[in-house]
Amino acid sequence: MILQLTPFIMLDGNAKEAIDFYVQALDAKVVFTQTFGESPDSTESSLPANARNRIAHSVLKVGQTELMVSDIFPGQSHPIGNQVTICITTSEKEQAKQLYESLRQDGQVSLELQETHFSPAYGMVIDKFGVVFQIFTARQR
Repeated sequence: MILQLTPFIMLDGNAKEAIDFYVQALDAKVVFTQTFGESPDSTESSLPANARNRIAHSVLKVGQTELMVSDIFPGQSHPIGNQVTICITTSEKEQAKQLYESLRQDGQVSLELQETHFSPAYGMVIDKFGVVFQIFTARQR
């Protein structure tokens, strides 16, 4: 079983610029990057033009640590202060569900725990202290 906490920076349209900056400033290595337009679920008609080139997900390696960076979808609310979230990665759907249910107690659900094209169980909650957690279940390889 895997359990890992990862800082996750969420930006409003300038994630590519941030990635380039972290490559220079932190000697980060880009492990993975995908735009909303590159998502297997996207089509020309399913995405607004201003969303296609935004970063949907990226993983950078900084020393021994991973850092995730993405853009929000155009039009999503993104108050200043919520740029950094904590991504909890697990290898088990049941553990993801348990973490999700525990963290949402007296908190707020941002995204229901659900299967996506990149995860068998992914969701977002804001805990009762205002901390944003992303629960990400890694696909078994």
